[in-house]
Amino acid sequence: MDVHVTPSDVRGTVRAPPSKSYTHRAILAAGYSDGALVRSPLVSADTKATARAVERFGGDVTRDRERDTFDVAGFGGRPAVPGDVIDCANSGTTMRLVTGAASLADGGTVLTGDDSLRSRPQGPLLSALSELDARAESTRGNGQAPLVVFGPVEGGEVAIPGDISSQYITSLLMAGAVTETGLDVELTTELKSAPYVDITLEVLEAFGVTAEPVGSDTAEGAEGFRVAGGQRYEPTDGEYTVPGDFSSISYLVAAGAVAAADDGEVVVRGAFPSAQGDSAIIDVLDRMGADIEWRKGDGAVVVRRSDLSGVEVDVGDTPDLLPTIAVLGAVAEGDTRIVNCEHVRLKETDRVAAMAAELERMGASVTEERDTLTVHGSESDLTGATVDGRGDHRIVMALTVAGLAADGETTVAGGEHVAVSFPTFFETMYDLGARIDREADGTDADGEADG
Repeated sequence: MDVHVTPSDVRGTVRAPPSKSYTHRAILAAGYSDGALVRSPLVSADTKATARAVERFGGDVTRDRERDTFDVAGFGGRPAVPGDVIDCANSGTTMRLVTGAASLADGGTVLTGDDSLRSRPQGPLLSALSELDARAESTRGNGQAPLVVFGPVEGGEVAIPGDISSQYITSLLMAGAVTETGLDVELTTELKSAPYVDITLEVLEAFGVTAEPVGSDTAEGAEGFRVAGGQRYEPTDGEYTVPGDFSSISYLVAAGAVAAADDGEVVVRGAFPSAQGDSAIIDVLDRMGADIEWRKGDGAVVVRRSDLSGVEVDVGDTPDLLPTIAVLGAVAEGDTRIVNCEHVRLKETDRVAAMAAELERMGASVTEERDTLTVHGSESDLTGATVDGRGDHRIVMALTVAGLAADGETTVAGGEHVAVSFPTFFETMYDLGARIDREADGTDADGEADG
């Protein structure tokens, strides 16, 4: 689906979508339980993949649209051997978290996904599970899906790198809690994306499961993690509520900073404090000189159009913010250096190369290095162009924000991929006054038919 974006002045109040990261973990945690109610979940292509996996393991996930809940009948910590292949579609989070669950089943599980997912690295997690006496293999022998996992594992000690994906650690901790002896996880490298493991620890605690970092009070700086076995997943009062998503909030506050009406502001509600590392977007915008205020008690972020200046941002713990920060750099004065970003090349697409190429098509001056992306804002003049979302929801949304501030119409290919994490993105942008037309389905962003 092609999306046509015209320069716009935006204003108004919108609500952040629920967190994708929390929703994945909550659905699977509820699956590990005897049953739980997940309130305010993000209903997206990715989270539906996790729900399907829970059902393959013998659970059941029922959506109640009116109550905005998932009612999960769990498998009580003992996943059944699936009767069919688990298709994780485009969801890397699903594949990695579910691979750990598969190692508990007393038999074999096959996991696969789409072309993009089958190109992403799973080898370190497979090696870790093999170290725990599971049979965990890539069918092609290249560390990529399709995967075959035979269990059950009973717990033990395992070493794994932390600089490829924090999701490996999350997978082990969630599964380890219901093993017989628990897990001691040693990190062989520094942990990147540490806040995502803090999210896992927060969700586990909410479900009555204890896991702890070793050598640190939080995931950042931890030497490893320890989770006792024989635990039960039991959330307080049998339910869990998903918080708002700061990865998605980043596009909304960026839109306000670059395109808010001169006499208006963008207010994003649902932005309550949590373990989400991507809340760092508030600090990034503040350092760039944005007129932004986070009213934490009210869960609201208020932002106005601002003259931005380039800064250096380390995205080692916040890889999903790179596309947003790159767009902000293109409209800022001076250079914006995004450092420690090599692991961002291992997402749905190589997001470093993708943002460099697509912003250059729009007239930005960009220098790409292996671990650094520099956007030369003073040498950039964004102009409408046809750009490729690369089948990646975060690239699509970031380029849409860039189109709001460009001179002329911008066409973003692949708009349908926002369904992965923010299905109502275009409707939300329309509510703020963005001039967006979606071509393939014959509707404008407000969902009304053309003409």
